[in-house]
Amino acid sequence: MAGDNDTTRLGRPTRRKYVKYGGAVIGGGLLAGCASDSGMNAEGTVTTSETGTETDDGTGTTNDDKTTTEADGSYTVTMSPMGTVEFEGVPESAMTYSQLYTDAAVALGHGSAVNSLGFSWYGDILDFFYESLDGVSFDSSSLPQVYSNGLDKEIFYELDSDVHFMDPTWPLSSAFGWKGSDVEEIAENVGPWFGNSYSRLHSDPPSAYDGEYEYYSLWEIVEKVAAVFRERERYEALADLHATLLNDVESALPAKSERPSVALTMYYEGRFRVYFLNDPGYARSFTRPFGAADAFADADGIKENSGWVDMEGMLELNPDVILQFWGITPDTNMADLRAELEGNAVGQRLAAVANGRVYASGVGGQGPIMNLFQLEMTAKQLYPEQFGEWPGYTDGEPYPEIPEEEQLFDHQRVADIVNGEF
Repeated sequence: MAGDNDTTRLGRPTRRKYVKYGGAVIGGGLLAGCASDSGMNAEGTVTTSETGTETDDGTGTTNDDKTTTEADGSYTVTMSPMGTVEFEGVPESAMTYSQLYTDAAVALGHGSAVNSLGFSWYGDILDFFYESLDGVSFDSSSLPQVYSNGLDKEIFYELDSDVHFMDPTWPLSSAFGWKGSDVEEIAENVGPWFGNSYSRLHSDPPSAYDGEYEYYSLWEIVEKVAAVFRERERYEALADLHATLLNDVESALPAKSERPSVALTMYYEGRFRVYFLNDPGYARSFTRPFGAADAFADADGIKENSGWVDMEGMLELNPDVILQFWGITPDTNMADLRAELEGNAVGQRLAAVANGRVYASGVGGQGPIMNLFQLEMTAKQLYPEQFGEWPGYTDGEPYPEIPEEEQLFDHQRVADIVNGEF
């Protein structure tokens, strides 16, 4: 940040019309751990004015995700690590970084509120799925990119967002080097933070954050975003589709002894990066439900996200299926990748290569629409006999067209929900 204008901005009173933190958050609660003093219950669910329940998969039956606190209809939503955040009205502008919160906003009918993306190419990933849905679009071409050799506070002031769908502990990591005072400055002078990043892999928040930290499933996070936008009906309609899809998958899975071994990986220049297929966290919410055998799970000396396996090492594991993580993204050419493996003297001996079972797979930073499609995609890639053949993916093309009778969830129903026609 630079210039004399900063002093003026930082010194002015909070003028946020639509959203604000509760008193327990600003002034000590935000960075000292809010779960114990914000009214959050033991499960970290949304504070409500009515009774309800919440299922383990986040598709629960909480009757109302808000507490009305004043006659003008203000309400609160509670999530770790922020604690309780008060909203005086539905946010009209929202800063998003990850695909999760962007996709959630679109799914809940508030895509027009999104004013940024972490990286510009995130929009290409969203388009990959949205082009399969009638009447659903998200124009990201003019949205600024939040990341630019770091995370600059200036862009928060420039965007002037009603809410920041970002984890307030995340900028405290060594990659960005923010201080607690920087985080509180943005919350007080611009708008509140509302996000939970470390549920992605159930990893630890930065050491600069010394409070309690709750982990949520993907659909629990989406439920809380729905509470922010006051879109309970849309959320429940989408969650019903998700619950039905998971139930259908579980009921059709073959016995464990008949399931394939799978390597979730990123192949690059003769080596395979290791990702564990069934790890906790929402990043694996499109692979974990299938209960496939992880080819990397019992390999000696392999570490998640930091380990690599060479061609000979992969041949020793010899998985039935290779899923190229992030394979649907613009910078991955699956045709070239398969050709390289088939042309390698060792690679061509891999069972997955010989049997044509090297697939472009999804991304970990998924929102609700992405999750539905990625579950369908993975089901067909791993279990074609149970769920139908995967039609294949062509580089640069959108999600392949699947006949209605072969869809694992109702694609048109999703489009109707997004468009408010359900």
